[in-house]
Amino acid sequence: MTDQTRPLRVAIVGAGPAGIYAADALMKSDHNVSGPGVSIDLFERMPAPFGLIRYGVAPDHPRIKGIITALHKVLDKPQVRLLGNIDYGTDIDLDDLRRFYDAVIFSTGANADRALNIPGIDLDGSYGAADFVSWYDGHPDVPRTWPLEAEKVAVLGVGNVALDVARVLAKTGDELLPTEIPANVYEGLKANKALEVHVFGRRGPAQAKFTPLELRELDHSPNIEVIVAPEDIDYDEGSEQARRNSKQVDMVANTLQDWAIRDVGSRPHKLFLHFFESPTEILGENGKVVGLRTERTELDGTGNVRGTGTYNDWDVQAVYRAVGYLSQNISALPFDEQAGTIPNEAGRVVGPADGHSAGSTPDPSSTTPVPATYVTGWIKRGPVGLIGHTKGDANETVANLLEDAPSFTGATEPDLDAVTSFLEGKQVPFTTWDGWYRLDAHERSLGEPEGRERVKVVEREDMLKASEPDKA
Repeated sequence: MTDQTRPLRVAIVGAGPAGIYAADALMKSDHNVSGPGVSIDLFERMPAPFGLIRYGVAPDHPRIKGIITALHKVLDKPQVRLLGNIDYGTDIDLDDLRRFYDAVIFSTGANADRALNIPGIDLDGSYGAADFVSWYDGHPDVPRTWPLEAEKVAVLGVGNVALDVARVLAKTGDELLPTEIPANVYEGLKANKALEVHVFGRRGPAQAKFTPLELRELDHSPNIEVIVAPEDIDYDEGSEQARRNSKQVDMVANTLQDWAIRDVGSRPHKLFLHFFESPTEILGENGKVVGLRTERTELDGTGNVRGTGTYNDWDVQAVYRAVGYLSQNISALPFDEQAGTIPNEAGRVVGPADGHSAGSTPDPSSTTPVPATYVTGWIKRGPVGLIGHTKGDANETVANLLEDAPSFTGATEPDLDAVTSFLEGKQVPFTTWDGWYRLDAHERSLGEPEGRERVKVVEREDMLKASEPDKA
């Protein structure tokens, strides 16, 4: 039974938006008001916090990165500690966390590419969008260079990630230089040879998953001519119903219609948005991408599509798949490979945990809650929705955690220093919230001479060094 005379100790694994929202929900909970409060440690694999916002949002989206301001306020609270540069499963495991905490929340997100099983997907020149995003966002664990030799590029998918990838490929390096991109990314984009970018969706304009603002931003670049074919503007009853039911869907459809009827301008880089084209094969020669084959589709009345048996071959030399992110399994917990989630009921992890082989899917009939273990964010519900949607996830998960709290076995070593002593004993070079302030100041100082808000530090060792206290 948890000691009611001390704060409830909670570990949150993953310091992206989902984890930070969970920390915020815990601090705002009734437990925090009426009892001795909560004490929260956020564990993060990277030396810096903010997860998806730092390493998954395109650098030319400062509006979205503004969410960091709100997250910052949460991490500034005295009930919260950040412990960064800690790899769960290597530096600390579930048994360790159970020693130091009364409950554990996993908010590890989704950072891998969902598979697309079509012929040619493994050719040289076929890439996952998540890998490209990690490169241009300066992730320390990916290569420092990216092959940008293709003059004609295909992007598969009609969500915001596909738009980000297409936009970054179509912009010039100099357009992106005022952002926080590091020098290696600028040099790579400056040498980018892409003149045509083709975005493909298998359904129609009313089924695109773009948000209206993100879509319209495509047309703001002085170097990108956005082109939509008039024959790709088509709606059936299901599509019209979708437009009536959602203002956002209608705004996206209206924007695409406007682009389809205008004259093509003279901006040097062309970005084509294609609808009703279902990718069926990536074409190759000598192991390299030389084209993309799609099947033309048509609406079936419900908003879904069927194949027409007509195929088109597109002259491209690189293909990026942006068909969704996928979470990776977590050591010592059940995992649903198909859904890419940890099985849970409203945030409570269910199924056998102790000794369970990582990556295997538990028996669906097994709905036994794993004691004091919870999930929130994309690892809970799959990689869908916008960043703000994870707030609802966090509130639901935290409400159930607090409901369960009286029955927790309780940490055997709940003292604040116990976990840091454990990490120091293993010689894990962890970072802290104070360390983030130092890294943040360092990145801003790198950008200042060029009139930029910041220049992102890429190398992990450099991040750790900049996070250390001044020894002077």
